[in-house]
Amino acid sequence: MAMSNKLTGIVTKGIGGFYYVEVADAIYTCKARGSFRKEGITPLAGDRVEITVQPDGTGVLDAVLPRRNQLVRPPIANLDCLVIVVSMTEPAPNLQVIDKLIAIAEDKDIEPVLVFNKIDLKDGEQLAALYRKAGFDCFTVSAKEPETVEPLRCRLQGLTAAFTGNSGVGKSSILNVLEPSLQQETGEISQKLGRGRHTTRSATLFRIGSGYLVDTPGFSSLDMELVGDTLRRDQLFYCFREFQPYFGKCRFSSCAHLKEPGCAVRAAVDEGEIAVSRYESYVSLYEQLKDQKDW
Repeated sequence: MAMSNKLTGIVTKGIGGFYYVEVADAIYTCKARGSFRKEGITPLAGDRVEITVQPDGTGVLDAVLPRRNQLVRPPIANLDCLVIVVSMTEPAPNLQVIDKLIAIAEDKDIEPVLVFNKIDLKDGEQLAALYRKAGFDCFTVSAKEPETVEPLRCRLQGLTAAFTGNSGVGKSSILNVLEPSLQQETGEISQKLGRGRHTTRSATLFRIGSGYLVDTPGFSSLDMELVGDTLRRDQLFYCFREFQPYFGKCRFSSCAHLKEPGCAVRAAVDEGEIAVSRYESYVSLYEQLKDQKDW
């Protein structure tokens, strides 16, 4: 093998200073260049990177290519979509939690995809219709009925997707239907890592078809408080996509869409064009963010 074999690949996981980079069908174990530490660069699962393969088959991580987006916790880069799993029964759907997750994804330029699970116990079409009207792809599934998960599998082809949702909504059950080997592989990784600090800090990409699923050991959901801190009050309007047709149509250009007269967004709520629950989530989030300093 040549002394300098430069390749471009994707980081599937990083553990203890080693980064596992997938290039075509091969995985290279890489160490980052020493300059990364000086420059404050930490490669993340999902990063597109350039590596140099050594004669012994190991690699040196030379550069992290520009990221389209990233989450801090769990640490993932370049997500195409965030799959928000909602249980139709225990635990009951919490629309404000759903809408905050959607807002975080929109803010990061990650496409939200909603999955309403446990439809064998309670129908999910009414809730799915609410979010479809708002402009989101929605799937009603039962992890106990694998055929119901097939449309979701098709939607995720070729994408890098992370799953989130409250504990008990059935994320792992759906992931098992999508990729039966995932549970076994995750268990093996957890055993190798033990119960130490890496179990709560690492994210791992698993190949599924032409795309990847992100598994985040130690996280039952996005750390919403931490990630939500990155939401800006003055950008919140743009995190509710069904508000966009009313941009610039309020009486006052400084309208916050709360109680101002002549608000086009509130008029759309009154006319049934925007769901009351979605507007209430906007108001609640705005109130949570109101103590932010304006920069």
